[in-house]
This record gives sequence, C-alpha cells and structure tokens, in this order.
Amino acid sequence: GLLHTASAATHSLKYFYTAVSGDIDYPEFTAVGLVDNGQFMYFDSSTKTAVPKTEWMKREGADYWDSQTQGLIGEHQTFKVNIQTLKDRFNQSKSTGVHVFQNMYGCEWDDEAGATEGFYQFGYDGEDFVALDLKTTKWIAPTPQAVITKLKWDSNTANNEYLKNYFTQECIDWLKKYVDYGKSTLMRTVPPSVSLLQKTPSVTCHATGFYPSDVMVSWQKDGQDHHEDVEYGETLPNDDGTFQKSIHLTMTPEDRKNN
Repeated sequence: GLLHTASAATHSLKYFYTAVSGDIDYPEFTAVGLVDNGQFMYFDSSTKTAVPKTEWMKREGADYWDSQTQGLIGEHQTFKVNIQTLKDRFNQSKSTGVHVFQNMYGCEWDDEAGATEGFYQFGYDGEDFVALDLKTTKWIAPTPQAVITKLKWDSNTANNEYLKNYFTQECIDWLKKYVDYGKSTLMRTVPPSVSLLQKTPSVTCHATGFYPSDVMVSWQKDGQDHHEDVEYGETLPNDDGTFQKSIHLTMTPEDRKNN
C-alpha cells in the first residue's frame, strides 16, 4: 500500500443534528460540530449544555457557549415536532419502533483558491429526505413524502435567501475563525503507521494515526496505482483526533506466487 497526502487547502465546518424517538437508550437529540472532520463541540438533550471538545475551542467565552446552548435547546424542540410530523407522513403514527431524523449542514473553504461551498440536508430513517440546492435556492425532494415540505420551503423565499447568505458568508467566516483558533492542531501533519494483514485470498493495508484526514491510500503494481479488485474502506476517526483507513486487495493465486 502506498500513501499520498493531499495538501490541507480545503477546510470544512460540519454540524450533525440527530433526533431519535422510540424505546432507545440514547439522548432524544444530539448535536456534533466538526472542523476538518475532527469534533470540536457537542450537545445533547440529557445534559442540555453545549461544550467544547478541543483545547482551542475553549478560547470562546461563556457568551458563545450560552448562545449555542440556547439555540440547540430550541432545535431539540423543533426536531421533536418534526419527527412526529414525519412519522405521520410515512404512516407510522402508531409505530413504537425507533425512528431517526437527521440534519447535516456546513461549508467548505479552499484557503488557496478561495472557492467556497455550502450544504444543508435532512434525512429520515437513514434515507435522504430533503436538501437545499444553493445554486437555485430551491429544495430537492427525493421521496414523495418530502414534496409537501419542498413546496412549503420553496415558497419561503426570505428564509432561502437568508440560508444562501449564511452558507456563502457567515458559515465561511466562522470556519475561518475556527481554523485560526486551531491552526497549530489543524495544520499539523502526522504520518501513519502502516500494517499489512493477510487473510487469503485478500491482503489488507491498514494505515492509522495519520492527520489530516485526506490521505490517499493505494495499492501499486509495477510502480502504477492498481484499482482492480481493490475495495476502499472509509476514513474513520481515532480517539486521539487522528484517522485510520483500510484498503483491501483480492489477489489471484498467480499474483500471490509472483509477489
């Protein structure tokens, strides 16, 4: 396995809100914030308090955390109502099973080219529900149950303009601020430790402990990247803020003989 590191020119700010209903030992509402795919804040409906998850985020004072907390307590109530609305819409109003409503939003900024991108999407029970197309400021509804929401939200042009402005300006300003706060951590590079695990007929290259997250791992054959019979695992976070990734190669008996 070979590794290439892409330069950390693209920075991202992402928030994940998750609401659950039903008999489950998990907070009714959680919010997680990530900068460059590393967690920097957390909130849940059990503690009702937004907290920093990195040293550099402690630079924000009590006012910031109070306002985050109040906003997320409000989001919890909104999501509670939304999950009930969706259960009704999917004919699950009597369902006692577990249902999940999620929101993922945020922005990306290329600190060299200056290009920016924003995203705002919702999911229900693991499927896409509705997403904002920032180019047209219209909502995309991939399921019939989402069409009502799309039409209602499309008609709220003032809010859609606000969202467009938020994702192209305000979100980017926050991202730049956080990147500046955490630059000694976020701009570091840590090489991975790599191990090979052989389990006939496949060989796995496992890279771990690297930072930033956008390391490319590839198999090479005769000096060329080899993509045939290769399965790429997801990049996953480690507890210490670094990342890990696996890449599996299925080998023919002939390949094994020659290597």
